[in-house]
Amino acid sequence: MSGYVSRYAPRPGTIEALGEYGQTVSAEATEAVSIELRRIEQSFGQNRVLRGIDLDVPAGQFLAIVGKSGCGKSTLLRLLVGLDRPTSGSLRFADRSGNTLEANARIVFQEPRLLPWARVVDNVAVGLGQDTDENMARVKALMVLDDVQLSDKADQWPARLSGGQRQRVALARALVSRPGLLVFDEPLGALDALTRITMQQLVSRVWRELGFTAVLVTHDVSEAVHLADRVIVLDGGKVALDLEIPADHPRHHGDPDLAVFERRLLDAILGGH
Repeated sequence: MSGYVSRYAPRPGTIEALGEYGQTVSAEATEAVSIELRRIEQSFGQNRVLRGIDLDVPAGQFLAIVGKSGCGKSTLLRLLVGLDRPTSGSLRFADRSGNTLEANARIVFQEPRLLPWARVVDNVAVGLGQDTDENMARVKALMVLDDVQLSDKADQWPARLSGGQRQRVALARALVSRPGLLVFDEPLGALDALTRITMQQLVSRVWRELGFTAVLVTHDVSEAVHLADRVIVLDGGKVALDLEIPADHPRHHGDPDLAVFERRLLDAILGGH
């Protein structure tokens, strides 16, 4: 295994393109965020789902969260993107200089959730919100479709796309606002094996190029090891294992060094059995 590089800087400066009328359009490079969780508790009635979670995620890191069903993975994810508030504890986001900020977070779900009545480019532009000029939104959407290698499908309807292509559109929609934090909730679980590998390669590439902080929730330990700098195992609402993955990117399936980490994770999830 060659030397480990755990940080990837975003493309410097701005990313530029020409708008419909020849104006220069720039998409600011991503400002990755760090995450600090302290004594996070989450309960639903008498059910304690998260139990005193302490976690630090440096800006630009790719963190994967694995564990059995019901261990608290999705609950933690919802806290990170602001869909829920913790019962107690603190959650803080900061820039690379340590300044507290509001996280510009986006989420990619297992289901693409595209608008069937909108063309691909317009589905992507939804990620910019309604305050963006229509022409500017289209140009930025086309730029990010190029990032996910789908610019030739910009004017297609979602129904004409394959499952993998629809998930690329969902990824582009999440990326178009250049989020500092991108959270993946089992995004590749419904794809066939070959498409899943292709999408893993795409996710790895855009993360390295754009430099956002990434958090992946998955049941697949192979996927976690293939993509992440670091993997944590949740068990009973607590962190049972926190494992660094010291391997260069891009990674390759079948690498025997990665198989060692997969076995450690499986042992932790299965309780050593």
